[in-house]
Amino acid sequence: MNTTRTHAVRRASAAVVAAGLLAGALAACAPAADDTSDEPITAEGTDDGSTLTLWTRAPIERQAKLLVDAYNDSHENQVELTVVPNDDYVAKVGAAAGSNGLPDLFAADIVYVPNWAQQGLFADISEQIDGLDFKDEINQGHLAAGTVDGAEYVLPFALDLSMLFWNKELFTEAGLDPDKAPATLEEFADAAKAVQALNKPDTYGTATGLNCGGCLVFTWFPSVWASGDQVMNEDGTESLLNGDSAQAVYDTWADLEEAGAVLPSSTDEAGPTWTAAFSEGKVGVMPFPATLLPSLEFDAGVAGIPGVDGGVSTFVGGDGIGISKDSKKSAQAWNFLNWMMSEDAQVEVLAKDGNAVSRGDLANNEYAAADPRLVTINEVAAQGSTPVALNFQQAFNAPGSPWLSLIRNRVLNGDDSVDADNDEITAILSQ
Repeated sequence: MNTTRTHAVRRASAAVVAAGLLAGALAACAPAADDTSDEPITAEGTDDGSTLTLWTRAPIERQAKLLVDAYNDSHENQVELTVVPNDDYVAKVGAAAGSNGLPDLFAADIVYVPNWAQQGLFADISEQIDGLDFKDEINQGHLAAGTVDGAEYVLPFALDLSMLFWNKELFTEAGLDPDKAPATLEEFADAAKAVQALNKPDTYGTATGLNCGGCLVFTWFPSVWASGDQVMNEDGTESLLNGDSAQAVYDTWADLEEAGAVLPSSTDEAGPTWTAAFSEGKVGVMPFPATLLPSLEFDAGVAGIPGVDGGVSTFVGGDGIGISKDSKKSAQAWNFLNWMMSEDAQVEVLAKDGNAVSRGDLANNEYAAADPRLVTINEVAAQGSTPVALNFQQAFNAPGSPWLSLIRNRVLNGDDSVDADNDEITAILSQ
């Protein structure tokens, strides 16, 4: 597996500690807002040959390099890109924030954005975002994650979407229509069982990461949303994961476990290899990262992740990007962000490379049109959600999180503890 494409799976407990240190560091440092340049920011920003600094996590290195190289080739300004190992990123940002040493621009995993925006790491760019005539077409999940008390701080840097993938060859062998997506949770489960019934060596109906909180929010939350329900309240302070739709998701996976249709290594899979078996052609159908589509060496079908009785949705993950509180080149940094959202960047850089675009009006572009699956991915992105909660990491992604306890207790152990485990999630979210 290409581990740079792993979704929210390597955010270890050290990241939780670092997030706490970040808050302390910010409390100890003086505000930097008054140190930024007084140069007014025009609609397009300033392109005057300035040198800008930009930090990003390793998982989106490919997209970041594509965008930076294209910008540098076409602008007087030049962006110096620093790619930081995923496990080191939170600590690096925290240390820089505490010493007023953040770069001009920095990207952040979208689940961290609400916390970092509230702590003041990003500059307010509400006026600039509101001035974009295509603002309503920008992925709303990322915009919402970067909005605090009505102020907007980030734009989408790279989208990472969860979609339902299936192996068309295995579907055909199992007597299923290889061109028809499972439209409900039940149809998904039936397809997985049909592939399992082939009794092919080392081949399984489905797979997941049952010891990976990030994998599970990325792939199971969409079925709740597609069913018309929510996973948290609007403020991200109360878990709703004991609702009927969520319970149906747990029941479906518990049934698949009992039927022996789940890849056995899924039980202890903590994230690093959760997509490997599907990529190797050994799994029939599973929720899977859209960014891995170009790497597959077999014909795969792609659709939105279905709800209990229909509908589709996706977890809109990836990274947002904003201007740091410490930048003295805000007008130049906005020039990069403004260009990044343009059709030239979204289509001729990102879409050309097989990436999802961040604007709904550009979803059916010439590159996506060459592969209908890319059109599907772009269209489903507009139907997806990005959960927003200040304590998301601790409640869901951290090793030993109450979300992981809920899943393992219900799906693997058959315990009737969903309500109690859901209360534990709320206890953390409400802190």
